[in-house]
Amino acid sequence: MENVEQSYQTITTFINTAIQWTIAHGFQVLGALVLFYIGVRLARWAGRQIRRIATVRGLDQTLMNLASTLVQVVIVAVLIIITLGNLGIEVTPFVALLGAGTLGVTMALQGVLSNMAAGVAIILSRPFRIGHTIAVAGQSGVVHEIGLPATVIQGEDGEKITIPNKHIVGQVIVNSDRKRVVEYRIALAADQDVTTAITAVRQAFDRFPDLAEAPCAQVGLHEFTYGGILLGLRFWVPSRQYFERRYAVNRAVHESLRTSGVRMLAFSGTSLPAPALVDRATNSALDSFAES
Repeated sequence: MENVEQSYQTITTFINTAIQWTIAHGFQVLGALVLFYIGVRLARWAGRQIRRIATVRGLDQTLMNLASTLVQVVIVAVLIIITLGNLGIEVTPFVALLGAGTLGVTMALQGVLSNMAAGVAIILSRPFRIGHTIAVAGQSGVVHEIGLPATVIQGEDGEKITIPNKHIVGQVIVNSDRKRVVEYRIALAADQDVTTAITAVRQAFDRFPDLAEAPCAQVGLHEFTYGGILLGLRFWVPSRQYFERRYAVNRAVHESLRTSGVRMLAFSGTSLPAPALVDRATNSALDSFAES
């Protein structure tokens, strides 16, 4: 019986203490919780407003998403400090503990944080945007996503390539917007009429109306080589259809030159009845052959 009475007294004391604490601090706790709830709702509302304004005014979506996230984080952090203060909890030790913990996390996550810092630099400087075609870090494709840790580009075959942002910042970035340039040489025999060849190539270009859009397709006498001339071609095709459109234009150029009777350069010094498409590597080989 004595143990039961002691247990009863202990429970009664605990309940009385809880009731007294609730009476003394209940409204304070309730007010702090209500304030925190309202603040969280306000943070979400502010984030939605920032994204809405960005959409209406056509601002960069990636930058606005970052701004929205930062605003929400700041508001919630301030609310936590205010709530703890309203509850009578001293926040100074927590701030010191947070600083020490932040230092440890920073040392452990140097690679991740460097990628995130590089991501912020990319978003703020905007060297490229979603939908642009870029070549960087030995990779090329259409920008699919710009995140804080990494940037995702998509190749023509649909593959997605994830590049850590620290490998992008400080590197040479080739941004061809939504089109990529196709550039190569056609080796013609020295006795061929350049005007006829250029006209034939332009007739092939005319089959593709989008090549007339800026930047316009170009063709001209690029340079001279041993026993012949090099016709230079430059045209821009959609990044998502790079190889498909390039092959189609190449075939049209080939047929147009053959129909016009323009003949290519042969290493034996004779001419053949079809043009030869010569890229930069082949052009270098021709230069070496001429020097020899």
